[in-house]
Amino acid sequence: MVAEEIRVRGIVQGVGFRPTVYRLAKICGLGGDVCNDGGGVLIRVSGSEEAITEFVTKLQTECPPLAKINQLIRIPYTGELNAENFVISSSVNTAIKTEIAPDAATCQECQKEIFDPFSRFYRYPFTNCTHCGPRLSIIRAIPYDRCNTSMSAFVMCSECAKEYHDVENRRFHAQPVACHTCGASAWLERADGKAVTASMFSMLDDVDAVCTLLQRGEIVAIKGLGGFHLACDATQEAVVEKLRYRKRRYHKPFALMARDIEVIERYCTVNAKEKELLKIPAAPIVLLEKKGLERDAGTRERGDTGKIFSQNFEIAISVAPGQNRLGFMLPYTPLHHLILRRMNRPIVLTSGNISDEPQCVDNDEAREKLGTIADYFLFHNRDIINRVDDSVVRVVGDKVQTIRRARGYAPAAISLPPGFENVPPILAMGSELKNTFCLLQGKEAILSQHLGDLENGAAFDGYQKALNLYLNLFEHKPEVIAIDKHPEYLSSKIGKEIADKNQIKISSIQHHHAHIAACMAENNIPLDSPPVLGIALDGLGYGEDGNLWGGEILLADYRKFQRLATFQPVAMIGGEQAIYQPWRNTYAQLMTANLWNECEEKYADLEIIKFLKNKPIKLLNQLIEKKINSPPASSVGRLFDAVAAAIGIYRDECSYEGQAAIAMEALINVHNLNNDKEILIYPFEFSFLDSIYCIDPRPMWQGLLDDLQQQIPQAVIAAKFHKSLADVIVEMVKRLCQKNVIHQVVLTGGVFQNCVLLELVSQALEMLGIKVLTHSLIPANDGGLSLGQAVITAAQLIG
Repeated sequence: MVAEEIRVRGIVQGVGFRPTVYRLAKICGLGGDVCNDGGGVLIRVSGSEEAITEFVTKLQTECPPLAKINQLIRIPYTGELNAENFVISSSVNTAIKTEIAPDAATCQECQKEIFDPFSRFYRYPFTNCTHCGPRLSIIRAIPYDRCNTSMSAFVMCSECAKEYHDVENRRFHAQPVACHTCGASAWLERADGKAVTASMFSMLDDVDAVCTLLQRGEIVAIKGLGGFHLACDATQEAVVEKLRYRKRRYHKPFALMARDIEVIERYCTVNAKEKELLKIPAAPIVLLEKKGLERDAGTRERGDTGKIFSQNFEIAISVAPGQNRLGFMLPYTPLHHLILRRMNRPIVLTSGNISDEPQCVDNDEAREKLGTIADYFLFHNRDIINRVDDSVVRVVGDKVQTIRRARGYAPAAISLPPGFENVPPILAMGSELKNTFCLLQGKEAILSQHLGDLENGAAFDGYQKALNLYLNLFEHKPEVIAIDKHPEYLSSKIGKEIADKNQIKISSIQHHHAHIAACMAENNIPLDSPPVLGIALDGLGYGEDGNLWGGEILLADYRKFQRLATFQPVAMIGGEQAIYQPWRNTYAQLMTANLWNECEEKYADLEIIKFLKNKPIKLLNQLIEKKINSPPASSVGRLFDAVAAAIGIYRDECSYEGQAAIAMEALINVHNLNNDKEILIYPFEFSFLDSIYCIDPRPMWQGLLDDLQQQIPQAVIAAKFHKSLADVIVEMVKRLCQKNVIHQVVLTGGVFQNCVLLELVSQALEMLGIKVLTHSLIPANDGGLSLGQAVITAAQLIG
């Protein structure tokens, strides 16, 4: 007989791990105990060497569905153990070294129970077990025990307590376990304050009434898992437009939820990988390609009157204007399953906020802020401790690309590559837009959920609250704080404040270097690997020379980088206004290319030239010449905007960054692009700027204007531009490979969320025998920046 102590780290609390340990120990005939503590799970076993080895093997192969073992350490145990029996011991409070599980979608067993009239969980909207339910959204501290969650407000009834303490039950130590008798409850309110009565609806309960309201064309604010959503029938154009007007979200696409994949497949093509993504416990929004206008005729749906009727239900155009994709998710809580049970068409389910603000999470806050948007509220009384947005993903080629990392993914740790073992604790503050922060310690990085754009006051307050919560949850005491080099980023300013207050060292990291390092880290590139060629294309970032960068090719490792090439800097006329008024970029591009005089003569009849001539040209020229709020930027994001405006896409105004570029991409028929040999490319020039290569779009503009004059269709010009840009990037890589030893190329930055560009560049480089690294676990946009800041800082500390 021997005894061992087995330490297990990873996602091992609140996911049914201890019952699995108990069951396997019994099968293997072992004595001892298991408990949760701050380090994860601690197991002490007594038995034969063969039995313990069998137990450890089974533990790794029969993990619960939501568990993840990152580390398993076995050492001899010399203390006393009960060799005759195996027990589950109480949690122990020790130093925090474990992970918090992300929130997880309702499992199949719980789904069956909420629709089973003979189950005590029948129609209970907060049913859960160790395989599903709230985690991050309700936690205040770890260990993940009920007393450390918002469920502490609810005392378990005898039936729930029996299941909670039954090691053979799947609800053993499921901290949010509750039922109709003892748990949270949901109720319906009218936004105008008038009473809601059962006689108003044909309904089973208040949750079921929401379905009737949506079918009738009402807008309902629904308190969900990580915040409020605003919901309406996605097939009623007038209702969707009303929601846009009230919410002040005029163009950004709305997310959709459908009861099942069969409903989704009426509107989108869904491949096997996308089906898998829709069904995983993270239950993200998946961006799917729209089908044509043809629909299955005679869709049958039971209306609120109980009468069966036939009707075609088209998605309202206002759901995703200018898009060729729709963002769909499946119900991920019992509440959503119950609402959609008799809804045979999709609903809009968008963030419960005024545009650009964070989601509401508190009932009173929702009444105040959403009362002028929603007609009704579906409230519940389980507090949301942590705001968690829906995650957004899509499939590019055969690879998953994360657009927004939040519910279902955060705060699961990201393992760091070889060489980053035992680094000191680091806090990375992230960017200004699409912010996340990152806690790095040991061999893991914990990336926060998406926190939004910090220029919004409410988002900034939420950022600070989330940061304090994470630091406390993980007992993280940073020795270094990493920030972006941009002096005006609010994330950088608060990082400096924390550093000054606690006398902590600050590390300022260049924006595009951080993008590249983040991609290297998620692709598990070891610390001491040779430099990669990083192509970082985005809106803008603060450069080493004090200028705004946005189209950069860097030779980089984790510690340092060398700028090898850039795009021609062009004035952002009016500064931030250039992001939301694409025509400004078109004019700046034409002026930089010295083409304006030619435009007035040769291309005077073009719509874009007529449009620009009605602008205050003299004033614009003065702003450019004197650099008055018109900084030069090598931004590829603004180049996309300029081209989109030139061909007539969102020329005058955009309501969000990249809107024109996204709409331009949506025009392209990818099949034709890859197969039509007649789509020739526009040329770019190579020049030198401060001794580095510079990609100059001047000849591209001449070709594009010629095409406009010849009335070439928008879609063809859009395809030619994408193909031309990809071609010039690949040609630049070829030139740089002749002068540098390059084996791997990183594609990163928000511009590479463009599927067409990403695939064109990736495929061309791979045909040259170059390994291409892209993003999957974290966003290519600024949502992944904090990971890059953290690993660069760690690498520089290691030396």
